[in-house]
Amino acid sequence: MRTGRVLVVTAMLACLAGCADSGSTSPVSSSPANPGPPSAQAGTPGLPVPIPLPGEQMPAPDDTVPKQAEASPDAMLTVTDIRMSRHAGFDRVEYFLGGPGTPGWSVWYTGRAVQDGSGRELDVAGESVLEVRITGSAYPFDSGAAPYAGPDPAVDPAVPGVAGVYRTTVFEGITQSFIGVAADEPGFTVTSAAMPNRLVVDIATG
Repeated sequence: MRTGRVLVVTAMLACLAGCADSGSTSPVSSSPANPGPPSAQAGTPGLPVPIPLPGEQMPAPDDTVPKQAEASPDAMLTVTDIRMSRHAGFDRVEYFLGGPGTPGWSVWYTGRAVQDGSGRELDVAGESVLEVRITGSAYPFDSGAAPYAGPDPAVDPAVPGVAGVYRTTVFEGITQSFIGVAADEPGFTVTSAAMPNRLVVDIATG
């Protein structure tokens, strides 16, 4: 009987020693963070936007990577006007801004034009949709600027690459707008300019 107990104790000690020597640990699983806006290419705010001279050729936008830049800390901006123009190789959409500071932005192609706050999906014309989010935005009573009061969508038959510019609503410090693009996700660039203050989106037309 005593011999049996000794054997059992010996076996238990050997098992414990084997577990300690193995050094094995439970695998640690990591789950990715919740996806946010698409990975964006950082931009440089405040650069002058070139305006082509008559007959001058400018390089057309050639990539569809999402674009992003930070607003200035003092930005309190309201969209006051939307203008479109046609150039060799690209069409241009300009959001004119009133109020202090310089804008930031996040711009990318989206499959659905879903409005912030309400969650309502907009019916946007064209083959593809650019979502434009202007950061550093403010309500008119904070910026002191009269908001855009033109047609929604804004259209210009002389700029056929842009099917329409929809909404300029402010929600939680961000102006959200959608650009209906006539082609299937052509390249685009985003820049800001001063005198007057504006956000500029150039869209390749082939």
